[in-house]
Amino acid sequence: MLSIPPSLCLECRGSKLLCGLAYCPIMVRFNLPNIVIDKDIEGSTPPSVFVGRIGYPKVSIGPLLPPVNEDTSIYDKPEEWSNLRLDEILRFRLSLVRGSMLYNIDKARDPDNKLLKLQELAIAKEPVNADMRLEKIRNKPYINEHIPPFGPSGKLLSFNASNPNVDKRIEKAWYDKDLKASNAIIKLYDQKVPLSNIIKAFSIGMLGSKRRLVPTRWSITAIDDTISKMLVKRVKEHATINEYHVYVRKASMNVFVAILMPNRWQFEWIEAWFPNTTWNMQTYGEPEILGDYEGYKGIDHYANVGGCYYSARLATAEHLNNIRREASILILREIYPGFNLPIGVWFVREQLRAMFNSKPMIFNNLDDAINYAMSNLKIPLSKWREKSRILQSFKQKRLIDYL
Repeated sequence: MLSIPPSLCLECRGSKLLCGLAYCPIMVRFNLPNIVIDKDIEGSTPPSVFVGRIGYPKVSIGPLLPPVNEDTSIYDKPEEWSNLRLDEILRFRLSLVRGSMLYNIDKARDPDNKLLKLQELAIAKEPVNADMRLEKIRNKPYINEHIPPFGPSGKLLSFNASNPNVDKRIEKAWYDKDLKASNAIIKLYDQKVPLSNIIKAFSIGMLGSKRRLVPTRWSITAIDDTISKMLVKRVKEHATINEYHVYVRKASMNVFVAILMPNRWQFEWIEAWFPNTTWNMQTYGEPEILGDYEGYKGIDHYANVGGCYYSARLATAEHLNNIRREASILILREIYPGFNLPIGVWFVREQLRAMFNSKPMIFNNLDDAINYAMSNLKIPLSKWREKSRILQSFKQKRLIDYL
């Protein structure tokens, strides 16, 4: 095994090549065995489209189509995956075959018939029957930290789909070319359009006054960031909570613990990756811990932990708006051996949404809240405190109070 410090892998996550290699050995490891497919594929798309980032500003775009004729709506709906086993999700996600064709990102402002067909497909309310012909098929799945995995891919020679029944809310935003993209995103969210559908519409160049194709992985973070910033502004209009709330969620070799404290908005997200997990390939040793923090004025840099920070912030701000309260929030995540496949930031967002839908334990003081939180985690408080600005600040505040 290559001698790469796990702390470097945790910061890089396969995207920055901080180890100095021309490839990521972790991502290579996840190139699963070949999935053999035919060049002619017929089935029912969830619907799903994908925009790549390699070659930007000339990117590959195309539909994702499984060779099955059934209700495939769940195949591209992360909002419904929080209680599914990861092997179930992989089963249907890896059956999605990607057709690919090259487009300049600015073509979204003057789409041809092929791109228009994909745009209509992206906003369909239900699965759409389709067929496509491919060449130069790559029988390897696509595995990425930001995006749910999918199966083989190939150059798209032809694509046909039945007329979709489109979501009128997104269609209206599509037709409004004077509406800024950020305003369109927030409007659709307020209209209860699922986040995954907003991401698809934004990625395939259907929103905003200066439209362009946006790589799917960038679109996910952009949508999480845009909506969560808006929600945080609304959170700050509410009164703070009166007690300490602790939420716990255990799922798929992960534990999430959120501590909500009666104070103005602060947000901190910290992850601890144990050995033999996705971003800590060491077979032994201590967990690698990394996180990021924002104060009342927000974060002024791209989060150290990547897109999952914005997904976590969205789920948290969503919850606070639902209960119409403001708080300081610390979320701790432990990832245990066995969780060793990048599956996308949806996992964090949807697990936290599920967690915040559960009943919290409520305490009158921070010590009791922290003690309960720690009882659900393996790493001791002293290690978390070394990394947590919120825990350090509350400890300092208590010391000052005693002076």
